[in-house]
Amino acid sequence: MKIKPIGQRIVLKTLKKEEKTVSGILILDSSKEKPVFAEVIEISKDIENMNDINVGDKVLYTKYKGTTIQNNDEEYIVIDKDDVLAIIEE
Repeated sequence: MKIKPIGQRIVLKTLKKEEKTVSGILILDSSKEKPVFAEVIEISKDIENMNDINVGDKVLYTKYKGTTIQNNDEEYIVIDKDDVLAIIEE
């Protein structure tokens, strides 16, 4: 499935979180907190020339914003550009 955002929206792919604690305790899916870090995989044409967010960037976004889409084992989020808070540089 290919998702092409319209307007000033971005498609994010959530980054997988560690499934175990440091001491080896498994974390159940129901008890996991929703991640706020994701990778940009698609940008709408309306914002691709702004050059502030690019495909491949890792970003911090506003918690509980956007629309979540499940495809196989991957989770994608379509979110407004204004809900991206920061670009994470490693």
